[in-house]
Amino acid sequence: MDTSVVEGGLNVTLTIRLLMHGKEVGSIIGKKGESVKKMREESGARINISEGNCPERIITLAGPTTAIFKAFSMIIEKLEEDISSSMTNSTATSKPPVTLRIVVPASQCGSLIGKGGCKIKEIRESTGAQVQVAGDMLPNSTERAITIAGTPQPIIECVKQICVVMLEVSPPKGVTIPYRPKPSGSPVIFAGGQAYAVQGQHAIPQPDLTKLHQLAMQQSPFPIAPNNQGFQAGMDSSAQTSSHELTIPNDLIGCIIGRQGAKINEIRQMSGAQIKIANQVEGSTDRQVTITGSPAGISLAEYLINARLSSEATGLAAN
Repeated sequence: MDTSVVEGGLNVTLTIRLLMHGKEVGSIIGKKGESVKKMREESGARINISEGNCPERIITLAGPTTAIFKAFSMIIEKLEEDISSSMTNSTATSKPPVTLRIVVPASQCGSLIGKGGCKIKEIRESTGAQVQVAGDMLPNSTERAITIAGTPQPIIECVKQICVVMLEVSPPKGVTIPYRPKPSGSPVIFAGGQAYAVQGQHAIPQPDLTKLHQLAMQQSPFPIAPNNQGFQAGMDSSAQTSSHELTIPNDLIGCIIGRQGAKINEIRQMSGAQIKIANQVEGSTDRQVTITGSPAGISLAEYLINARLSSEATGLAAN
């Protein structure tokens, strides 16, 4: 680590959060955890890797700046090594850059970008790394991702400069809600009236989904989603977005919307899909409902809508 950065007041305790794909994390952990153990021992930094069966994981580096940057350099070198080894059987002529994302409080991003983008431009020019600050916050958090790409040395220099800015700026405003990657969706199967989530070789009973499935199957006035043998519970961000349309009678639309839109908002949140209800067409007794999202989200939204219709139909039959 160059001494000028230390002399610039950066020799303090620091925390850096990296957002990485599962495959990259596996490489950093190494066989039986040997790789990450070596990084911890040689750098002296605390390296924590978030748990969970997630497509993305958070790697947190904490400790004095000298230890942090030693650990960070070792991570970058490992990613560079992986790219080089993947190139051996590749026909590509140019080597792709190392790309990583760090996660920072959104309230500090303004200082990092600078007036008219001057600060981020200065960092790009002085380090030679490509830097991009995401416009939107990461889901369910008040943090944004900063993507950095290039060769190892420019990336390390770039992160040092970002840390200097973050430390010089006043602390993050308000409460920071850290980004926590969501587990990848497990396939769900229905058998004997029960719902099971498939995890590896095991099928785990899912009481909430069982109840939902039973509701949806009871006297449903509309056909259930064609793939009602199972759907993906949980959103896969890489899944292709598509649309699906339902036709629902006007007199039943209210039970889906709920009081002040409470029910439709609940269905949107649970499924992660967008749901649009068309305005009533004169002379028509039906309304068009368009569901947009991943196939998993559309399936789940359809189940939830059918569950509402079923309970309404059951209530009407009881009266």
